[in-house]
Amino acid sequence: MSYADLRELRSALTTASDIAFSLDAAPSGQETELLVDALRRALAAAGALGAEHGATGCPEHPRGAVDPLYGDKDDPLPPGYGRCLLCNDRRRRASAQRRGWR
Repeated sequence: MSYADLRELRSALTTASDIAFSLDAAPSGQETELLVDALRRALAAAGALGAEHGATGCPEHPRGAVDPLYGDKDDPLPPGYGRCLLCNDRRRRASAQRRGWR
């Protein structure tokens, strides 16, 4: 469990609670959307707490940053690449270095 995941869970739950307690008897569509978004964030954060390989799927950096270029689960990944920003950055730098030496 990482502190960042726990902090995100607490933040999302606090936001959802604040929204829920401020709702009127007939909440607007925008208010319910905000509540649903906060609850989805909380659910994702709670799921990340117990995930073996976190959002990155990387055994070396399970709680690391997700690569924004390949962060979507539906995006095709280049051979050897995963969703881990740290590993992908290392691969990009190595690839750029090899191209520069030729």
